[in-house]
Amino acid sequence: IEGLIWSPRGSDSKNAEDDWTLEEGPHSDFDGPTCGSTACVALVRNNQLVVANAGDSRCVISRAGQAYNLSRDHKPELVAERERILKAGGFIRMGRINGSLNLARAIGDMEFKQNKFLPPEKQIVTSNPDINVELCNEDDFLVLACDGIWDCMSSQQLVDFIHEHINTESSLSAVCERVLDRCLAPSTMGGDGCDNMTMILVQFKKPVSDKKKADVGEQSAKGKEES
Repeated sequence: IEGLIWSPRGSDSKNAEDDWTLEEGPHSDFDGPTCGSTACVALVRNNQLVVANAGDSRCVISRAGQAYNLSRDHKPELVAERERILKAGGFIRMGRINGSLNLARAIGDMEFKQNKFLPPEKQIVTSNPDINVELCNEDDFLVLACDGIWDCMSSQQLVDFIHEHINTESSLSAVCERVLDRCLAPSTMGGDGCDNMTMILVQFKKPVSDKKKADVGEQSAKGKEES
């Protein structure tokens, strides 16, 4: 998307030089939407997990019950984000870019990407992602969720909550529903739990339930008696 938006204006003649660098306004005739979105993507290929993130959604992996963040929340107060924002002509007020947006990287939000003298990755808001590669052979499950979840629970709290319910629920979707219910605000008056919530849960390997452990133990005991 970013590459299409930032394509220079084409001229009618193939041999004529583009003069878009001297024109007013953004690099493209497309004004773009006034809204935007974060993007947190995880790709599993063989024994590798590749995570790319732009914005304040988060990817967390459970490894033997311990939560590990595989992405960084791109907030305006981060040193690297703040430096880029200020250099691009923006400002930060009350933790928000130009007093409006409370995250530093996003797809869309074209009003913050209007400086034609800067490349996309140096605009006030950029969609340039952080990319992280992790092996996932020994991991339990992966969670991708937006800030509506993380405003209510820490990474470790969420991992603990999932471990508590993943063996008792009939499906991963049911576990996700429990998480959303846990984060839902008791009132619509505002505060944590009133934001929109999106969550994806990916289980790498199914843990052995207590019943299956008991069955295995019983079979082993019978095997010893017969021998």
